[in-house]
Order: sequence, then structure tokens, then C-alpha cells
Amino acid sequence: MTHELPETDPRSLADEAARALAEATGVARHDIALVLGSGWGGAAELLGETVAEIDAEDIPGFRKAAVAGHGGKITSIKVAGSDKHALVLGARTHYYEGHGVRAVAHGIRAAAAAGCTQLVLTNGCGGLRPEWGPGTPVLISDHINLTMDSPLEGATFVDLTDVYSPRLRALARGIDDSLDEGVYVQWRGPHYETPAEVQMSKIIGGDLVGMSTALEAIAAREAGMEILGISLVTNPAAGISPTPLDHAEVLAAGRAAGPRIARLLADIVTTMAKEN
Repeated sequence: MTHELPETDPRSLADEAARALAEATGVARHDIALVLGSGWGGAAELLGETVAEIDAEDIPGFRKAAVAGHGGKITSIKVAGSDKHALVLGARTHYYEGHGVRAVAHGIRAAAAAGCTQLVLTNGCGGLRPEWGPGTPVLISDHINLTMDSPLEGATFVDLTDVYSPRLRALARGIDDSLDEGVYVQWRGPHYETPAEVQMSKIIGGDLVGMSTALEAIAAREAGMEILGISLVTNPAAGISPTPLDHAEVLAAGRAAGPRIARLLADIVTTMAKEN
């Protein structure tokens, strides 16, 4: 059964979801939340001991995953070598699905209500730099939100300076010093960007283009979470390469890079858990 989001009070729904998560997992408080985008799913099994795996749609406010390559589960994991618990959200709601920005932000707010103070956002994206071939992981240093929407409502003024934690980016580079950084541009989707839109993204300062992450990061910042963002370049963005884009290419690149980036992400998260 899918729980629809009400017209009012998204935080009450997040609190309800957090209570349901605690009951379903047997874990009173989680510490680190992860949203695993295209190509990143294999990291979950490397994090530690799986405590519980539940269907996302059984938790208030969550829906089945609507995109091939995304799971539909929420997993509680005891992170190896620590007393911390990670909450892996495998049922990301994308803005282009048409459920509204509250639905996009719900998983993040539920994770915060469940106790998570840190968030790792991942995605598969198009790359604007020719040197970033398919399979390249890139730390997100900042974003440009071209959805023209926000998860914040009313007179809610949140500073987005350093929304992607410099401390966590430094921690990630300490694990893999080859990691580059870039600015992520979120478009509305679900169509891919035109070559002209890709060039516009580049002109205004973007290095990566995709259809997720920025709205989630804003919601997380409002909730006081420390955020690490990592993109997997699955394809050159439109116009960067003469080859037409399709989702099968995204999935194939994710599968090819999967073992390497899964290990990288697991090492980053276990280090985060041990430091706190």
C-alpha cells in the first residue's frame, strides 16, 4: 500500500515515517542516511551487517521506485567497525514523477527524524568535462537548481553556503586522492537536456547535469544534516559526445563501474561512522 502525502505538515509525516522505521527495523536511532542513485546500489552490501530490509511503500509517505536501476527497499545496516547504523534509502522520488517537491524531500526528512545527522547523496549523471569518462566518480562541491522549485515553504530562509560539506569532501579525498570535484546542475527532466541546455549549464558554472540531488540537499540542509554528494558520470552530456543518449547507457555504465565505486563509497561511509 502506498501512503499518500497529505496537503499539510510534511514534518508530521516524516515523524510518522521515523516511528515506523524504528518499529520495522528494531533500531531506535539511525546515524547516517544514504540515497543510492544509478550505479551506486552495490555499496549497501559492503557497509556492514544488514539489520533489516523493508519495502519502502510500507513506510508512511514512501513510494515504489519508479525508475529502472533504482531499488524499492529501505535497508538498516550496522556499519562495520562502529556502533553506528546507516539507513539506505533505495526508493528515491524524482521531481519529474509529478508527485510534488514534498514527496522528493520526504525521504530526507524521514531520515533526519529517524536521527540521521549525516547524509550521502549519490546519482548517475551526464558529464560536461571530456576528461571525465563514463564510470568517473566526482565529488559535488556545489549545485545549481534549475527546477525553479524548493522543498522549503513560507518564510524559511536557509543558508546554502557550503551545503556540500568541505570536511566530508576532504575525508573522501583522503580515501581516494584522485577524486575530482564539480558543480551539479539539476534539471527538471524526465527528458535529457538538449546540447544548447548543456552548453548553458557549462556557461553558468556547471560540470555535471542530472535530475536529482539538489532539492534533496536543500531539504537536508534545512534539517541540519551534514551532506556529502557524489556523482557517477555515466555518459557525456548531450553535445559533448556525438552519440545519442539513452537510459540503457546509464545503466550499463553504472554496472561497469559498480564494484569500484561501491567499495569507494563503503570505505567513505565506514570512515564517517568511525569519526563520529
